[in-house]
Amino acid sequence: MSVTFFKMNGLGNDFVVVDARARKVRFGPEAARRIGDRHRGVGFDQLLSIEPANGAGDFVMRIWNPDGSMAEACGNGARCVADLLLSEMKKPSVILSTAGGLISCSREADGRVSVDMGEPKLEWQDIPLAERMDTRTLDIQMGPIDAPVLVGPSAVNMGNPHCIFFVENAEAHDLKKIGPMIEHHPLFPERANISLAQVRSKSEVRVRVWERGVGLTLACGTAACATVVAATRKRLTDRKVRIVLDGGALDIEWRTDNHVLMTGPTELNFTGELSDRYFADGAP
Repeated sequence: MSVTFFKMNGLGNDFVVVDARARKVRFGPEAARRIGDRHRGVGFDQLLSIEPANGAGDFVMRIWNPDGSMAEACGNGARCVADLLLSEMKKPSVILSTAGGLISCSREADGRVSVDMGEPKLEWQDIPLAERMDTRTLDIQMGPIDAPVLVGPSAVNMGNPHCIFFVENAEAHDLKKIGPMIEHHPLFPERANISLAQVRSKSEVRVRVWERGVGLTLACGTAACATVVAATRKRLTDRKVRIVLDGGALDIEWRTDNHVLMTGPTELNFTGELSDRYFADGAP
């Protein structure tokens, strides 16, 4: 027996999508690690499952990282899953239920998919942080005490925790080295996604992302949303911003109703079959 999967990407942020609506599939940390292995499996930034509704939304979407950990939200993943479902159902919108909340998705006239990522969480206990702190400017710095190279990031929860450093040049810092250090900082009991954000204008920001449980990634939808929220709170940008990631651009709007809307392209790369052994306990 085997399970059909879809390999998709949103700006290079790549996913293995498994449709588990008709057949129950045994997902878990081991399965995620096996399928996420880019040499012996398929490889992905996130593994996504589409499952029957559980009382809220049209379908359930669950999310795993390649290290076997679960994520609460994934904006680019939601756009990819929504693209599949909207094409299948021939409907203008679909609501996905995730661990981070409900996500409303719709097709734009230009073919791109928009997702309403909901309201950002900004209080210290909702990020969450280990101690009370102003989330506009966290007491974190990198480098020598008398001459830090990174200092005072912002924190935003967009279904998952984000830490955003605003810098003059996003390319000038070794995010591969900095990312894991801040991801596991004691201030973040659930770890955090780390972004370097370079404000180019009131309507454009260059962003590079270290994603918890993944590493450097070409794009991260929730990081793009979190960056716009953080930049707006610091009065660095307008509420509608183009975020330029390594894999391309996303259009983000923090609307006056406090919801964050993300719009961008998706791509179906190929479909395939996963042997049931990938999901079996004790499989090599």
